Amino acid sequence: MDYNILAYVIFLSVIVYLIVVVGKVCYKNGNIFVIELLHGHEDLCIRINKILLTAYYLFNIGYAITTLSGWETVYTPPQLVESIAFKTALIVGILAIMHYLNILLLTKYVNKLINN
Repeated sequence: MDYNILAYVIFLSVIVYLIVVVGKVCYKNGNIFVIELLHGHEDLCIRINKILLTAYYLFNIGYAITTLSGWETVYTPPQLVESIAFKTALIVGILAIMHYLNILLLTKYVNKLINN
């Protein structure tokens, strides 16, 4: 028996939920962070944060869906769990890297944004 369809459904359900929850948390807390960086530019802060959230959703959900094309055939329940865990961990790692990269870029280049 082939478990791929079940793996796709479980994986997409878990990963879309995870992406949405992490996106909301980062948006809420990120707004406070960006406002601290851009004193007196609240409108710019909100726009930057919305752009980051939109890019975050598009990139991560797109990547999650693209991941399905390279999925190996799953024949057993242990393979099912292993495949879902590996693919989910990969995307969580990418989320963490993107989060810290965004913080680094914002803190490094925020003054150039304001002064130009």
